[in-house]
Amino acid sequence: MEWINIFGTLFIVLIMIPNILYALKHKEGFENKWNNRMVEIIEQIGRFGCFGFMIVNIPGTWFGWWSDEAFAIYLVVNIVLIVLYCVIWIVCFSKDSVFKALSLSIIPAVIFLFSGIMSRSVLLIISSLLFAPTHILISYNNSAYSEM
Repeated sequence: MEWINIFGTLFIVLIMIPNILYALKHKEGFENKWNNRMVEIIEQIGRFGCFGFMIVNIPGTWFGWWSDEAFAIYLVVNIVLIVLYCVIWIVCFSKDSVFKALSLSIIPAVIFLFSGIMSRSVLLIISSLLFAPTHILISYNNSAYSEM
């Protein structure tokens, strides 16, 4: 059993590239217009858990892919989702919209949950179940407040 998931590491790096570029261009930072401290804490726990468990496989909580075919599906689906994520970032880079907010929150949530299921990583599944609804909720509410 391998402790480090090289592909998961690569996927995290690819997801972070447009976020880092956005942060460099918008040095003033992201303004959180919707404040819910409990939801934000749960989101951050889920986010760091997803990042960590995409990269590190903890023995006894990670059971690997069912088959070579399952691993191939994991790679193909994640590559397609990451390409879609990057395309949406490029197209919507300087636009704020509900579409952008939801797309850029749902796609990573799906990547994390799908990866957890396909790799049979209990901790990644749990982290993604914490991250997905809270991240989508925060993104949607911030976008909705921006359009008011």
